[in-house]
Amino acid sequence: MYMRKNTLNLTNRTILVTGGTGSFGKKFLKYCLQKYKLKKIIIFSRDEFKQYLMQKEFPPQQYPKIRFFIGDIRDKDRLRFAFEGVDYVVHAAALKQVPILEYNPFEAVKTNIIGAQNIIEIAIEMGVKRVVALSTDKAVNPVNLYGATKLAMEKLFIAGNAYAGSKPTRFSVVRYGNVVGSRGSVIPFFLKLVKEGSKELPITDKRMTRFWITLEEGVKLVLFALLNSAGGEIFVPRIPTVKIVDIAKSICPDCRLSFIGIRPGEKLNECLISEDEAIDVRKVVHDGNEYYIVLPQFYFETEGLKKWRKYPKMPERFSYKSDTNEWYLKEEEIKDLLKNIEIEW
Repeated sequence: MYMRKNTLNLTNRTILVTGGTGSFGKKFLKYCLQKYKLKKIIIFSRDEFKQYLMQKEFPPQQYPKIRFFIGDIRDKDRLRFAFEGVDYVVHAAALKQVPILEYNPFEAVKTNIIGAQNIIEIAIEMGVKRVVALSTDKAVNPVNLYGATKLAMEKLFIAGNAYAGSKPTRFSVVRYGNVVGSRGSVIPFFLKLVKEGSKELPITDKRMTRFWITLEEGVKLVLFALLNSAGGEIFVPRIPTVKIVDIAKSICPDCRLSFIGIRPGEKLNECLISEDEAIDVRKVVHDGNEYYIVLPQFYFETEGLKKWRKYPKMPERFSYKSDTNEWYLKEEEIKDLLKNIEIEW
């Protein structure tokens, strides 16, 4: 079932993006500047050097609607100042490197969990209209600390709607898989090895599969959630699965593959929706894109959430896993995809 165009738009609105100097933030900024007549877009992050580089790419003389704020989501006072006059917040800030977070668990909790709570509290206090948080497939049945902190973040954002009460602020979550070509992903790693002359590519396990999404698709998902959420939803895109072996063969057909064994905290396959949480999952088609919407099971359900009830409900015990996904990319499709992807180094 298709969704009607939402009348809500971003014209003359102010958006703030936490972690805005990352891969997602840069793509989101470019997309919004092209598509919407915003009042302001605020890039909020704690990395002054990345902000310096972004300001060189988007000089204020040409892009007067962009603001760059130095700050940390751990700091509630800074968030209070930053959220003044903001209509919408996209929460992309997080510590993400799995092995590093295993070694520094206190820091992971402070940023990914306490930082999320700070955003919820200040957004309600300052009257922000909607907040969308970025999550990951690793939050589903987590086996590492990163996934566990993202699961906690999701729970906080869903419950944030109950804390908002009669206030206008509404919270929702988007959850998706690995971003094609993003910094730290396997594609830049393989390309670097090939460029250095390596004839062998290391792979943890030949059975390994992953969900893949482009940055632009991730941006469109976030904007869909921002413009359509009623509060409490988890938005999940229908995206393809790739085999890591097929990625390696697509990048270097002549390279040998060495299987080095799965790393601690790593899964063979990923899951975006588990059977246990799929009590009420709806499927929506919007502008040619398919989305699953996991509806909350909380008492705070509002009238606004009832709009999703008219869309097809997925069957009982539905799950969405990378190894059982019907949409697999073949080697030629992966090659075509890589031709049009901007690689983050």
